[in-house]
Amino acid sequence: MLKALNIQKSYGNLQILKGVDLEVEQGEIVSIVGASGAGKSSLLNILGTLDKPDAGQLFFDDVELSKLSGKQLSHFRNLKVGFVFQFHHLLVEFNAIENVCIPAFIAGTPKAEAEKQAAKLLNRLGLGERMLHKPGQLSGGEQQRVSIARALINRPALLLADEPSGNLDSANARELHELFLQLRNELNHTFIIVTHNEELASLSDRKVVMKDGLIA
Repeated sequence: MLKALNIQKSYGNLQILKGVDLEVEQGEIVSIVGASGAGKSSLLNILGTLDKPDAGQLFFDDVELSKLSGKQLSHFRNLKVGFVFQFHHLLVEFNAIENVCIPAFIAGTPKAEAEKQAAKLLNRLGLGERMLHKPGQLSGGEQQRVSIARALINRPALLLADEPSGNLDSANARELHELFLQLRNELNHTFIIVTHNEELASLSDRKVVMKDGLIA
């Protein structure tokens, strides 16, 4: 489903990625682990087309993404990729259901349809009673589940998560890990997860270890 070939990336004189090759199958959960500075988040940003490599090729379902225009890439990200970050990035002035609807509105989904799908996701994630609450009224675990619902709203094939349990206590982190497994088993989502959490990494189908800009 996703294939990265010889991905290289530098910032100034510092080479972060030194020729990374990675293939990920549909429905697979892959965790990327390694010390800070190994290049994990840089690789994830490139796999999600948030950043461009200096060299190398990236394919999604046999389409070479580097050949797409900026507008085409934005459309691809909106429909095919969901992002879950450590710091949630919820808009504080909007409630939970409004935050979840934003990617659907960007995709042109009618308001009623977007809200129906958002409510279904929030109920599925145990937030049916909290969907009208703003982020400041939600716990860290609840905010992270809102961000997961937002990532799922356009039914993406691929979910990318960067330290998704980094700000959660152990109980909420465990719930999040189990949720990822349930989503994959029920909906066949593909996950690529950057994490320092060994429990989450051990639950993945495959653990990829990065060291000094390469897959060790």
